[in-house]
Amino acid sequence: MRRGGLERLAPLYLAQALATGATTVSTILAALVVGNLGFTSLIGLPATLISASAALSAGLFGALMLSRGRRFGLASAFALGAAGAGLGFAGARAGLLPVFLLGASLMGAAQGGYQQARYAAAESVPEAHRGTALGLLMLMSVVGSLLMTGFSGAVERLGAALGTSPEVAGWLVGGGLLGVAALLLLAWRPVAGPAGGARKARPRLAATFRQPGVRSTALALATAQGLMVTLMSLTPHRAHEMGVSHAGVAVLISVHIAGMFGFGWLTGPLIDRLGVRLGYGGGAALLAVAALTAPLPGTTPLGLSMFLLGLGWNLTFVAGSKALSRWPAAQGVTDGLGYVAAGAGTLLGGVVIAAAGFPALAYGCAVLSLLPLLSAWRAGGR
Repeated sequence: MRRGGLERLAPLYLAQALATGATTVSTILAALVVGNLGFTSLIGLPATLISASAALSAGLFGALMLSRGRRFGLASAFALGAAGAGLGFAGARAGLLPVFLLGASLMGAAQGGYQQARYAAAESVPEAHRGTALGLLMLMSVVGSLLMTGFSGAVERLGAALGTSPEVAGWLVGGGLLGVAALLLLAWRPVAGPAGGARKARPRLAATFRQPGVRSTALALATAQGLMVTLMSLTPHRAHEMGVSHAGVAVLISVHIAGMFGFGWLTGPLIDRLGVRLGYGGGAALLAVAALTAPLPGTTPLGLSMFLLGLGWNLTFVAGSKALSRWPAAQGVTDGLGYVAAGAGTLLGGVVIAAAGFPALAYGCAVLSLLPLLSAWRAGGR
């Protein structure tokens, strides 16, 4: 990819890193905030609201970007996230659970919009380099997460200065980061609107999904997202039953995040060179191995499972996002389907574990992980 293309994308990449940092220090801590407020039985509610709000907003933000452009849509999403984080901070500090949950819902709605930055990155470069652009964007997610992890001490000091907990202060920090991300979009100059002029002749959604390749691409993206979130969310429960400490669970999550985002520099160019079929086929294989490895005894297989789960998601997600960059009208709805799959997977996964145990869930996920092979077949030689 030409140097000029990278320089053009710098504000977008930096904004995405800040958004990831905001998610790290705020929404991930939402369960702790609710627990500290005395509502232990509702600690899972913020995550549910965030996923539901993202699912509902993704299509709306996709339509907004088609009509008003990427920069306006992404800036609006970042600004909405900043407002939601600020509201969540105010609600948590005042001990008002409904206000905090409203802020969490707005943060989720914002994620449904700014996660579509990957399509903006892909559109900014020639199609032959779109995998590389997407991989680098994922790598920036690692940068943002590590940056905020390194500043955890500063967040603790801010909480002490404000007379509140670090978890609550994290929401204020997250709002500030998203506000800066919105401002960064002012310095970004998109090459064109979605798909280089899709706003002039926007196809109807139904017509878009009838085009060859759209439904199979959406299937791959929704499957990867649903399986990844389901196993990522419920594997810590498996680890806890095995006697793994909280520190050990944190290591498992770190290994998983490394698999998700740390190899974008490799998987993106690889898909550019060898085609999206590699992403679908390789991703399906890794997701299946991850699911089959998870029930094995011992912490080493569990760690390997979490890493392969992240890497399999990465391959499928980069390939699917590159393919979907040609169909802007389907992007927001497809992202929404991914959030729905994730929410349904975690909900049903808990039921399966309660009724038949974790291995039954893992083996079911292994079967479903083969669905992207259909996408690989439909992709032909692309």
